[in-house]
Amino acid sequence: MMITCFIRYEIDPFKREEFAAYARTWGQAIPRCGAELIGYFAPHEGSATTAYGVYSIDSLAAYEAYRARLAADPLGAENYAFARSERFILKEDRLFLKNVSLPHAERVQP
Repeated sequence: MMITCFIRYEIDPFKREEFAAYARTWGQAIPRCGAELIGYFAPHEGSATTAYGVYSIDSLAAYEAYRARLAADPLGAENYAFARSERFILKEDRLFLKNVSLPHAERVQP
């Protein structure tokens, strides 16, 4: 069973476009480095400072190997440097969860 990483970001509300560019870059680098990207989610309504990144991976051991590949990946390293230089991420928290509701019931067609 896979685990899913939920990253909660506190971002600078005046640098939402920079966060969006950061997210699009991860959209290429994350799958290439071995995780299943679910998506990055930025503010639309409500909070102007909360964003999320969500991806799944086989295990915590696989996560450690994935993080090493991501740091060594040229696009990944460039994206980390972009976030550091532009300082649009004010805070970042990670939470690992597993889906305990599987298998889901099939949807009944009317």
